[in-house]
Amino acid sequence: MTAQSTAGRANQKLRTRTAIVRAAAELSRTGREVAMPEVARLALVSEATAYRYFPDLISLLQEAIAGQLPTPAEALAPVADSADPVERVAVATEFLLRHVLARQGVVRAMIAATVTRPGDAVARPGLRFGLIEHALSPVAETLAATDPEALAQLKRDLAVVVSADALFNLTDLHGVAPEDAIASVVHTATTLTRAALAP
Repeated sequence: MTAQSTAGRANQKLRTRTAIVRAAAELSRTGREVAMPEVARLALVSEATAYRYFPDLISLLQEAIAGQLPTPAEALAPVADSADPVERVAVATEFLLRHVLARQGVVRAMIAATVTRPGDAVARPGLRFGLIEHALSPVAETLAATDPEALAQLKRDLAVVVSADALFNLTDLHGVAPEDAIASVVHTATTLTRAALAP
């Protein structure tokens, strides 16, 4: 085998891998269900070929969505000048839930995979944790000095509420319309924050 044919084969493998990742990224932005057969079809490869490059859907999605998530500061730009943690938590919660709705196919796939394989939970993007941290930043230093356990508890409480799981609980199990579900989760998150920070 010549060096030229080896280089050609390597380039073809790179093009195939890139096409698979690009197809998964494109699907992730539609909000539709994301599954390996659909990714392979969009990438113009066989499903077997897609699995040769990525052992499972989660490893593919991790690569496909890398760099697509905003930073917490970007997400909370509308309240960058606000020191009100309740207002900031409201904006962070709404941002996350609208992001989840827009990309719910990939979010559901990630949740499903980590429910069936808890060891892979680290594969889920931790956007909500960064948003919660950033939303609480105006009071975090003071609260950490005066009552660090209260701050830790508030963060844990918000992590339960400010989540795709909470949104899907309302929309899927209770039949709540998406806009009403978002409003309900925002209300719960701000109520928790207000109560935790009350004098």
